[in-house]
Amino acid sequence: MVPAGSAGAGEARPAARGRVAAAFAVLLTCAAIVWAADLPREVGLLLYTEQFLCGMLALALPLVLLTTRATKDAPAGAVPWYDWLAAAAGFGAAAYMAVRYPVLAELIAQNPADGLAAGLVVMLLVLEGLRRTAGAVLAVIIAGFVALALFGHLIPGQLAGRRVPWDTLAFYLAWEHTSMLGTPMVVVTTIVTAFVLFGQVLLKSGGSDFFTRVSMALVGRYRGGQAKIAVVASGLFGSISGSAVSNVVTTGVITIPLMRGAGYRAVDAGAIEAVASTGGQLMPPIMGAAAFLMADFLQIPYSDVVTAALVPALLYYAALFIVADLEAARRGITPVKESEIPAFWPAMKAGWIFPLPFAVLVGTLFFLNWSPELSALASTVVMFGTGVLFGYKGRRLRWRDALDALRETGVAVIDIFMIGAAAGIVIGVLNISGLGFGLTLTLVQMGGDNAFVLLLIAAAVCIVLGMGMPTAGVYILLSTLIGPALIEVGFEPIAAHLFILYFGMMSMITPPVAIAAFAAASLSGADPMRTGFAAMRFGWIAYVIPFMFIYAPSLLLQGSAVAITLAAITAVGGVWLTSIGIVGYMVRALNPLERLLFVAAGIALVTPAGAFPGAIYTDIGGFVLGVLLVWRERARLSRRML
Repeated sequence: MVPAGSAGAGEARPAARGRVAAAFAVLLTCAAIVWAADLPREVGLLLYTEQFLCGMLALALPLVLLTTRATKDAPAGAVPWYDWLAAAAGFGAAAYMAVRYPVLAELIAQNPADGLAAGLVVMLLVLEGLRRTAGAVLAVIIAGFVALALFGHLIPGQLAGRRVPWDTLAFYLAWEHTSMLGTPMVVVTTIVTAFVLFGQVLLKSGGSDFFTRVSMALVGRYRGGQAKIAVVASGLFGSISGSAVSNVVTTGVITIPLMRGAGYRAVDAGAIEAVASTGGQLMPPIMGAAAFLMADFLQIPYSDVVTAALVPALLYYAALFIVADLEAARRGITPVKESEIPAFWPAMKAGWIFPLPFAVLVGTLFFLNWSPELSALASTVVMFGTGVLFGYKGRRLRWRDALDALRETGVAVIDIFMIGAAAGIVIGVLNISGLGFGLTLTLVQMGGDNAFVLLLIAAAVCIVLGMGMPTAGVYILLSTLIGPALIEVGFEPIAAHLFILYFGMMSMITPPVAIAAFAAASLSGADPMRTGFAAMRFGWIAYVIPFMFIYAPSLLLQGSAVAITLAAITAVGGVWLTSIGIVGYMVRALNPLERLLFVAAGIALVTPAGAFPGAIYTDIGGFVLGVLLVWRERARLSRRML
């Protein structure tokens, strides 16, 4: 074993690795800022977008190879010689592509040897980086798609693709602007990076503490206030975070001990935090950068995506809030001690700097029509400027914090970079081989003539493929593979894309690979699998909402005001009734039959009136049954109080 601080044969010193990786991380973030601000054009330097993307890969590939280990058993200290060699090869090949792109991109039909070699090196290292960051399963899936393009012509039936020579395929995937250097990479290198930087600066400014204190002031005085603090704080911070897991570990270190101290079981405390953090990725305005990806893929205004996503996200948190409240009542959990609750206005006054960047973000996006990445940069500048000048609770940001934010942003986005490049490869495979049409047709036919069956299949596939990936990666992959099939059978495009986003995110709390629940379990000390199943119970609404809005776009604020209002009101009532049945408590513990009746009433009421012909009668039936059940429980409570 090599002593700490020394290097063995074939290894470089850890300090050197750290300095080189930090330099690449800072350069990666700075390059994204420069491109988002359109500075090259301002100084007269005209570049193809693909040249910029190749340059970003030239920075990202060495970074991922120097900061992640090839295997779990590899030593955590020094970097092996082969990683240094691979990092140099990745940098050189991607830089070569950046310089030569204007010439070689026009020679796709000829497949020149130098372009082919550089492209192969970059794609192989992208797959290796994907394996190290997102896991071997996803890397194998991407490799499987490449294999399908090579041998798809041998597959009988509808999935058969056209024959593509290996060199043509490799050159196309590496150099074509609709493949590896396509839309996913554009969004990841600009929008996603800009918002991750905003989140890093917000975190270093004390944003997590501010959101927690404000949440405590708002809901701490109510029963189960500790869990409600977690719901509100994690929802606020998670809405600008690009990862459910990072949200768990950021806010969970405060909220989980708070819930445990109040009397929540470790399993429930971890589950509530996991569900609340995951929901932040579904909450406008940012939605883990998925909102901007969706607008770009569907070619619709960003405001349309935010508008459509608002009501489902509010229902998600309403359900979690209600379940946490009923769980507190069932277990007799009291509010937070008055002495521990900060006053609301003093808490807001102390953190007055934090609403400013959000006001800038909303103003520039909706009123000035700036690009998402430029709006994020403006918000970051405001956040950093106020943090330097005024600070929060006596601590001002330093220039060292800016450098740390740049470095940590670069490290934080490398997994999304690999996923973005890999998703582009999948898109290229589907385009050049014709497999995209065959996959869509196969999924549609698997559902037969029943669109509901297709939705069930799509939901299951989304949960499986979404396991272990950050929000942007989940959406990029699923919108490519599953989205076209749902649109093909006639569902509204925005409803279809929100459907796959919801079920992709549910992979975060659905065992066997519920990484948000597992992260929360590590903080609460509970069993990871039990925490995952508890998270499914607390987050039950997320498995129902997508079916609601895909059949009834009124929940996406589409349609008449009457239809939208009716759908929203009945949905809230249905969420409350169903939550009572799931928890098994209203004013007393319910028996199994009573719980079943509450769930039946809630599901009937939560079904939008426009979901199918005659659905209005399910609303009426659910309303009548719900009123009777609630009246019965209230009457029992009145008799007990006499």
